[in-house]
Amino acid sequence: MSVLKSRPVLRWLVPVTAVATVIGGGAALGTFAAQAEPSLPPRTAAQLLVDLQTSRLEGLSGTVVQRADLGLPPLAGLVGGDGLTGLLTGTHTLRVWHSGPDRQRVALVDTLGEHDIVRNGRDVWAWNSRSNTATHRTLTEGSAGAQTPELPVTPGEAADRALAAIGPSTEVSVGRSATVAGRDAYELVLAPRDAASLVHQVRIAIDARQHVPLRFEVFADGSDKPAFEMAFTQVSYARPDADQFTFNPPPGVKVTEETAGRQPADAPGKRRADGERPDVRTVGESWATVVVARLDGAGTPADRPTTGGRAGNGPAAPAALLGALPKVSGDWGSGRLLTGKLFSALLTDDGRLIAGAVTPERLYEVAKG
Repeated sequence: MSVLKSRPVLRWLVPVTAVATVIGGGAALGTFAAQAEPSLPPRTAAQLLVDLQTSRLEGLSGTVVQRADLGLPPLAGLVGGDGLTGLLTGTHTLRVWHSGPDRQRVALVDTLGEHDIVRNGRDVWAWNSRSNTATHRTLTEGSAGAQTPELPVTPGEAADRALAAIGPSTEVSVGRSATVAGRDAYELVLAPRDAASLVHQVRIAIDARQHVPLRFEVFADGSDKPAFEMAFTQVSYARPDADQFTFNPPPGVKVTEETAGRQPADAPGKRRADGERPDVRTVGESWATVVVARLDGAGTPADRPTTGGRAGNGPAAPAALLGALPKVSGDWGSGRLLTGKLFSALLTDDGRLIAGAVTPERLYEVAKG
């Protein structure tokens, strides 16, 4: 069980998987440049894990830079646009505010507009100035945590997932000390022992005083540069003013009201009472976990609703994207393969999407099984 499960505050630091602005590479990447190592008292990996579990944080605000170099092939519609796929490549920046488990805000601004996600108690707003629209959701009392929309991934949240893999399949050690956003930090290093994993190392820089993740890096096999990294470039631990979490729709904005926690009885792919989805399953564990999803005719997991007549509310359905990739075949069948530095995805001709941070050979094994 992850040491961060009981520390939800750590899972909301530095959101990144939302619409972000691509900024000048030279200036942004310079913030990740190595600095002189600070002199810190020695701490073991076990002590750093305890630090993460026991940290207390009242508030936070700051600026974050995220960079992704996943080695994706040039594929029209796969990256770019006003959506999550835009973060699959390039460098992005945003501002974040945090004040307890029920007050968070992310502001993402580029030359074409602004996109905000704001949670204030049971009210959750998503505003897009480019489309001049806003969505409002009221979380029901008693289960707001489970009904919070898909908020952006954060270094703490990413660390949570990586730390959940700690076990016999993971080598845990302490790396070099570092300075991140002007703060002294220890570095926790996770290295998969499973040869099927494409991940070489995960490095988490932890604030030496506040014990929260300040930087998260993932290195692919055979590379000495991170394929994915996110880090604070400026951070303050003062509690933000309450008015930072008050959202008033600008004049002329079209507001859509959504109801949290409700799903029609006949909704396709409805979750079972135990929360499991019958059309999505996992194979393997830890770093070699592979997700297998049964796709509908539009190339979308059967339980995922479509929006605006376009599957998954993205630039294109998975089947449409992967259909432009090279064809592969074997004793497991045939399909299309997408490979990057940190993951592989296989769309089989019988309608399965099989993906994981593993080698293609591992996907073929799962497809055969």
